Amino acid sequence: MQNTSQQKTILLIGASRGLGFAMAEEYLARGWHIIATGRENSTERLLRLSEKSKGALEVETVDITVPKQVAVLRRRLDDRRLDVLLVNAGVKNDDRETIADVSTEEFVRVMVTNSLSPMRVIETFQDRVRPSGTIAVMSSGQGSVTNNVNGNYEVYRGSKAALNMFMRSFAARHADDPRTLLLLAPGWVRTDMGGPEARLSIEESIPNLVNTIGAHEGRAGLHYLDYLGRVVPW
Repeated sequence: MQNTSQQKTILLIGASRGLGFAMAEEYLARGWHIIATGRENSTERLLRLSEKSKGALEVETVDITVPKQVAVLRRRLDDRRLDVLLVNAGVKNDDRETIADVSTEEFVRVMVTNSLSPMRVIETFQDRVRPSGTIAVMSSGQGSVTNNVNGNYEVYRGSKAALNMFMRSFAARHADDPRTLLLLAPGWVRTDMGGPEARLSIEESIPNLVNTIGAHEGRAGLHYLDYLGRVVPW
């Protein structure tokens, strides 16, 4: 269903669970039109939410690590204009693994999912985002080189630091672009990925994160921010 009203539209990549699903719920509550994606066989919750949304939530299927699927989605959405493009993708390896012992295959899996694939989505869909719009990607405070004073989560940290660098390169290549570019650090949140010991609930993180995205509308350039809108050091 194409949105023909004046309500704003967000393409939310990676919304089948956790933070992404919570963001879909939050944007729905705020009256947005949402195009939300999940991988094949993962969109059941999104579809149930869509049934209750009175047409405000569309559900698409894509695995962003498969370029052909990204290209097909781009063609399906060729006539759409977006106010926000938000790429939420993340996996992690075993927390105990270091660079010394992670397998090549596992390293590649994390880097492709967390760093390369989100940027491919941004490159593919950025021309669908309005000049006044926002291009955002879910990073992490653990992607901060400055803040890494105790090691741990080495491969995951490296993947998010790489994502940050790739976004900085994207921003440099689009130096005159009026759109807002955001690297978002949602905090350590109690999700399947964050685990039960995480400091924040979804209710403490996501509404604030959405507020931060909205507050930076119209602020051109790249911003690395946490869920409360505080600048995260590179």
